[in-house]
Amino acid sequence: MTTGDIQEHASGKQSTLIFVHGSGDSAKAWSRVLPLLSDIPCRALDLPGHGAQFERPGPGAMSVADYAAGVRSTLARQGLENVCVIGHSLGGAIALCMALEYPSLVSRIVLVGAGARLRVLPAVLERSRIAPAESLRQLMVLGFAPGSELQAAEYFERLEPIAPGVVYRDLAACDRFDMLGELGRIEQPVLILTGEEDHLTPPKYAQYLAEHLEHATLRMLPGTGHYATVEAPGTVAAAIREWLAAGASM
Repeated sequence: MTTGDIQEHASGKQSTLIFVHGSGDSAKAWSRVLPLLSDIPCRALDLPGHGAQFERPGPGAMSVADYAAGVRSTLARQGLENVCVIGHSLGGAIALCMALEYPSLVSRIVLVGAGARLRVLPAVLERSRIAPAESLRQLMVLGFAPGSELQAAEYFERLEPIAPGVVYRDLAACDRFDMLGELGRIEQPVLILTGEEDHLTPPKYAQYLAEHLEHATLRMLPGTGHYATVEAPGTVAAAIREWLAAGASM
């Protein structure tokens, strides 16, 4: 599998923050967060079939573990180690999987709008197969906090290209993802960020993670939905910075 090219935002010899986007999105999901962390080496990547990797979609079916293995291969090619993986939604599932499977590579993780399971309603999953663009638009409407409809519509219009079949593949990977019984094996520090108005991965998902991960810090984001990186990038960046400074520093 060929994972998306890593887009470097800052250079340096510090360990690097690796940003992984969610379903149907791209590295640009983090475009409002990265400038606020410009003093830390940060890299956002496109998963296969997303954004800059539109013409390299990879297999027709992939699991979260497959995506995680691809990210690991990309980091190895870049000579990166001791990284902090920061994932949104599907990217959070990938971060959890990498923390479990590659502990010598991943020293800590940040989860934004994530869960130990990410079940998708059958109707939504089927719609992503037959009408992927409309399915993504629906996710935007549901994913932003109430009152942010205009922001959701604008974000949808700015989405990067996605290869055919990839929206369904992403959501199918989420639907099959289940780490409920594995969280106790994750030993790295974890920061959990969730919007209080997140209706796609409700706050109870974050609460469960916080209760079952040994070294977890939970931050609730008021007035924010599932797309916290877009709705409140300053809050997300500040939470990451404060968490690192408080004891999980690079």
